[in-house]
Amino acid sequence: MTAPHPTLRIATRGSALALWQARHVASLIAAAHPALHVELVEVTTTGDRVLSQPLRDFGGQGAFTREVQAAVLDGRADVAVHSLKDLPTEPTPGLCLAAVPARGVTDDALVMPTGSSIGDFAALPHGARIGTGSPRRQAQLRHLRPDLQVFEVRGNVETRLRKVDTGEFDALVLAAAGLIRLGLEQRITQRLTPPQMYPAVGQGAIGIECRDGDEATARVLSDICEAATWHAVIAERSLLAALRAGCHAPVGATTRIDGDRLALEAVVLSGDGQQRWTAQAVGAVTNARTIGEDVAKSLMAQGASRVLR
Repeated sequence: MTAPHPTLRIATRGSALALWQARHVASLIAAAHPALHVELVEVTTTGDRVLSQPLRDFGGQGAFTREVQAAVLDGRADVAVHSLKDLPTEPTPGLCLAAVPARGVTDDALVMPTGSSIGDFAALPHGARIGTGSPRRQAQLRHLRPDLQVFEVRGNVETRLRKVDTGEFDALVLAAAGLIRLGLEQRITQRLTPPQMYPAVGQGAIGIECRDGDEATARVLSDICEAATWHAVIAERSLLAALRAGCHAPVGATTRIDGDRLALEAVVLSGDGQQRWTAQAVGAVTNARTIGEDVAKSLMAQGASRVLR
């Protein structure tokens, strides 16, 4: 096929993890379209600049995506690459989610300081100080262990690891996919999986946007989209959209696909972890959007909506 441009420009944040994701997408595109030159356009986002406040305090929705999207909208780049869990479910005018490559692991990970003898979550001492920047993780940690002290932590993966290693925290909870992608899998003390810890909507997945109407670029991106991952994240994002909850809300979800069947299970918690609702639905993968909406309706019928407003 004819390439949309001699060069395809990918907008990305400049963090080590974001650059890994952008380079991964570039390699997938290059493998599918060897004649197409791909280059990266680095962008600094609000979430990168403001590290002293919780994301929710300065409009967390889109804090890591708005400026990357703007680079595509104003013509500096052709596509935007995001950690899908950071991408708001409300569409950005002028852009469309065009592809999601095969997903990485979705689990969260417990990380202990280097040299710690503690090997699992249950062994954390009473009152241990846990660092995580996610309200979803914070609420689930408080539900599991009300004795723990849960603190906000911001910064890139390397910064967070340095904080736990220097004693600012007794442990961290991070996305396992980020550690693995940065070659830091050895720092994972324990994988935290459902029903103990539900991952974020879209966790482990990379979302790629292009301009509405840019059909040539959309065709290129369609060649690196993985069908099972696409259906899974559509179900999860439909759940989040129907709940009218942002990507930093205390909502977790896990999706399983078996042949042509998709199962979605989700959890909503109050910020203090004392209230918790769960729901699930199963259906055809082609009905992913409806499955997500059905799970949201079930959660709202149980009363979960009052902690999301």
